Amino acid sequence: AAKPHRVLMLTDTTGTGKFDKVSVVADKMMFPEGCLYHDGSVYVSAPPSIWKLTDTNHDGVADVREEWHLGKTLTGCANDLHGPFLGPDGWIYWCKGAFAEQTYDLPGKKSWSTHAAHIFRAPVDHSMMEPVLTGGMDNPVGVAFTAGGERILSGTFFAPGEPGHRDGLIHAIYGGVYGKVNAVTDSHPKTGELMPVMTHLGPAAPCGIIRYESRSMGDDFQDNLFTCLFNLRKVIRSVMVPAGATFTTKDSDFLTSDNPDFHPTDVIEDADGSLLVFNTGGWYKICCPTSQLSKPDVLGGIYRIRRVAKPAVDDPRGLKLPWAGQTPAELVNRLGDARPAVQHRAIASLARIGPEAVAALARALGGSDPLARGNAVWALTRIQGTQARTAVRSALKDKDTKVQHAALESISLHRDASALPALTEVLKKADPASRRLAAEALGRIGDKRAVADLLRASAAKHDRILEHSLTFALIELADPQTTQAGLKAASVFEKRTALIALDQMEKGNLGAKTVAPYLADSDLLLRQTAAWILRHHPDWGAELTDFFRHRLTVEEMSASEAGELRDQLAEFSSDGTIQDIMAQSIANPRTKTPSRRIVLDAMAQSGVKQTPPSWETAIEASLQQNDNAVLKAAITAARALTQNKTNAPNFAPPLIAIGTNTAKRDDLRLEALAAVPRGLPSVDDSLFQFLFASMDAAKQVSVRSSAVTVLARARLTEQQLLALTDTIKIVGPLEMTRLLPAFSHSSNEAVGLRLVAALKESKGVSTLRSDQLTPITSKYPKPVQVQAEQLLAALNVDAGKQKAHIEELLAGLKGGDIRRGQTVFNSQKAACSTCQAMG
Repeated sequence: AAKPHRVLMLTDTTGTGKFDKVSVVADKMMFPEGCLYHDGSVYVSAPPSIWKLTDTNHDGVADVREEWHLGKTLTGCANDLHGPFLGPDGWIYWCKGAFAEQTYDLPGKKSWSTHAAHIFRAPVDHSMMEPVLTGGMDNPVGVAFTAGGERILSGTFFAPGEPGHRDGLIHAIYGGVYGKVNAVTDSHPKTGELMPVMTHLGPAAPCGIIRYESRSMGDDFQDNLFTCLFNLRKVIRSVMVPAGATFTTKDSDFLTSDNPDFHPTDVIEDADGSLLVFNTGGWYKICCPTSQLSKPDVLGGIYRIRRVAKPAVDDPRGLKLPWAGQTPAELVNRLGDARPAVQHRAIASLARIGPEAVAALARALGGSDPLARGNAVWALTRIQGTQARTAVRSALKDKDTKVQHAALESISLHRDASALPALTEVLKKADPASRRLAAEALGRIGDKRAVADLLRASAAKHDRILEHSLTFALIELADPQTTQAGLKAASVFEKRTALIALDQMEKGNLGAKTVAPYLADSDLLLRQTAAWILRHHPDWGAELTDFFRHRLTVEEMSASEAGELRDQLAEFSSDGTIQDIMAQSIANPRTKTPSRRIVLDAMAQSGVKQTPPSWETAIEASLQQNDNAVLKAAITAARALTQNKTNAPNFAPPLIAIGTNTAKRDDLRLEALAAVPRGLPSVDDSLFQFLFASMDAAKQVSVRSSAVTVLARARLTEQQLLALTDTIKIVGPLEMTRLLPAFSHSSNEAVGLRLVAALKESKGVSTLRSDQLTPITSKYPKPVQVQAEQLLAALNVDAGKQKAHIEELLAGLKGGDIRRGQTVFNSQKAACSTCQAMG
């Protein structure tokens, strides 16, 4: 990092496939993280900017540097900017990570600001830019493109709260908002819950990703994804399988290493169909817990992978072909060439010719080769003008799905308004992916005549991906009056789409009084939709009073309905009006037990910072009830609210009254006593015997746990503490250590000596630590402290000798080897890594 960062050109001068010449294209770059060669220039992401480097005098050094994109922010974790990537549409894509705020002028959106992660894209002239995807993930890294123009994103922290589901691959649907759950996405329009991850890979740190285009490794490899997994030291191969409007993947290991310093970071398809895998070695440790050993002397490398026994590709880049002066018809003939580099050069050459190439490309759309037809669409996409748009629209009737999808992507990118009738016809097709792309295009075109068609298309049940695109198109069209017709539809799916679209579009004017009735709808999907909308409008609480007041009078409710009402009340519990309704429902003698429990459970779940006085009164009254169900809920609410750090209510008197009432159920008594915030000030003999008996091994775990909690926090007499030492001998290690605080209120020597003696006989004594025992015994007389020290010394297996021996070994070492230590840590013999994690 102390050396200047450079952009290097590696050259194979001998044709052997090995790079034998290195030259510096540009130096003094800011930590380059991505590189793209396109149309005579090199685009380099050097956070916070993307630089365009051009060698105008052909000496191998970039003499022109242009700041092509100014990202404006730098957070220092190497996740601010990744890319750039060239899409088949000719636009340049890149990823914004981290959560620093960036502000841009987007088409129709002056001063658009975002903290979120994104995939952005812009034409090569950067005359404008737009977001494709939004997310709460920390580090979106790589983008690959399918033959039909779909985007696949690799990255980290998509779903960190789900075991095995941290990092992965995302099908980046236009307008989608993806995980993780993060406030940075709150200001962006959503179409329901966060969009799903296509492929979960666990804590793998996926980075470089490509779609393989050649047939050099075999036909079954074509269109596969190859992804580098930095943490797992492997490159995986993923076969994409259509699944509704999206894909699933069949994943397998392609390249693996058991070397802990092997970190594959990027993978590139070379022109001959071989794969280049880039290993960064062990130097990277910025913000990465699995690379905490800095090893600048462990070199990385570039590895080339070929298929054994496959003949070499002759002239893989088509350098022997004539290019200058070729007619459009001659260039079109190369769109179906078996060599991907030749295809790409032909597309770029036709795009440079411009409108004069449209006629030849239109004829190519009638050819027999679907690869050539698809590439003709991409060449036309890079050409401006009505003739090119007309030709692309004709490809909507192509018999190959990939060609159709390329045409839909092209129409969407250009917002081709003349495609409106054709797109509405595609909405009626059986292929859900085509319908999704048609909906996307209709939303981008902005013609409000499409609203009715989109609503009709949403009337059937769809997967989450198609549902998103239909809804997002309505959000972009922003026609509240026409969209409201969906609320009167017979289909619950159409109603759901209309509700979400109205809520998320500008000036949708969806109010609480419209949404609230759906909270009690007989259809579960509509109830869930209404709840999702209301969660984003905590300011609507006052307008929902009539609804909640009525719902709390309903006598019969299913368990799921009761749970939904509880969650809704908890969601709006910060609103003063809703707080009063909750308290009033408990005070009302006509309120039935189920409704009382719902309210009390909502109070416990509310998370309010300060307990409303009306709630304090309501809970105290509930603690006087004889109904066990109400009593249990009231104890839970009291326990939750007394945890508030400011102005916590004092429910100790009624809780102690319940706990000492022998007429109450044992579990309720224990729960009430355990809920007393600072413990019992005293315990009479009968209550002590009850608590003592509740720790019996035959009792349920919850009963024993509550009894231990009460005793540990209570002020016990000397006699009671002496009796408690007998229990110390027989309980397990968890309960033993939890009981120790009960002895912190005493300094009686007899109690202290009995405690240490009991610990020596305890089943769990081997787990005892100094920091658990010393703070308690330090309050006792010297004889007790001596006995405690002897106990700890015996447990420590002569710690003094161990320490002296370690010091002797350390003095004799001539420089340790941290890598050998890491090897031991990761070895199966020591198995340290089984329980512990580095970093």
